[in-house]
Amino acid sequence: MFTRILGLLVMLSATTALGALDKPIYDVSVFAKQVQTQMATQALNWKVGDSTDHNLNMGFLPGTMHSEVREETSNGFWIQQDVELGFGQTQKIEVLFDKNTGQVLEVRVNGEKQSPPDAGNMEVVDMKEASVTVPKGTFDCIYVKIRDTKKNEESEAWINPELIPINGLIKTIAPGPFGEVVLELTDYRRM
Repeated sequence: MFTRILGLLVMLSATTALGALDKPIYDVSVFAKQVQTQMATQALNWKVGDSTDHNLNMGFLPGTMHSEVREETSNGFWIQQDVELGFGQTQKIEVLFDKNTGQVLEVRVNGEKQSPPDAGNMEVVDMKEASVTVPKGTFDCIYVKIRDTKKNEESEAWINPELIPINGLIKTIAPGPFGEVVLELTDYRRM
């Protein structure tokens, strides 16, 4: 359970710069680590069409993020994340996960192939049962605080992987280039 939670937290912490839209707006290594650790305890139980929607607040720049299991291939699952930010900025992030190992096989940002992330520098600082209220409602969940040992930064996440599809993310607060980055669940669909 511990490694599964760590893995589920690492993928969707929003921590990279906004200005460079050829790079993910959030740290894909967090999502990758979540999926890899989920694989340690259970198979990826994803279905094409599973999706989540989150409000994204980056200080002065609000936005939204839609994540969806787009496709199942013989190798794995493609997750597509469409991020819309103020001032008309958009970003399309596509991640191919190996269905047997949870490893990231390929990452594309706005169609440009990127190097798969290194998710090995995350550690759990705190983990406990909790409840959190977001625009979608109030959820029983697991609260996890994680530290990026390479950057010496901490992020917080509230997750329920049994209820919320893909990675279970209900809310996250992470450091960003312009202050805190906050993601909050607004909707989800499990096929």
